[in-house]
Amino acid sequence: MKMILGIVIGGVIGFGIGYFGKCASGACPLTSNPIISTIIGAMIGAMIAGR
Repeated sequence: MKMILGIVIGGVIGFGIGYFGKCASGACPLTSNPIISTIIGAMIGAMIAGR
C-alpha cells in the first residue's frame, strides 16, 4: 500500500510539473512533456516509498 501511494503521489506531482512548468523552447524533457514527467515522478515516488 505504501508503494502504491508513493507511485500515485509522485505521478501527480510529476504531472503537475510537466503540465504547469512549460519550457518555452521545448528543450527541457521534464517540463515540456507531462507524460514523461509523470513517469519520472512515479519512479521517484516509488524509490522514496521503498526506503
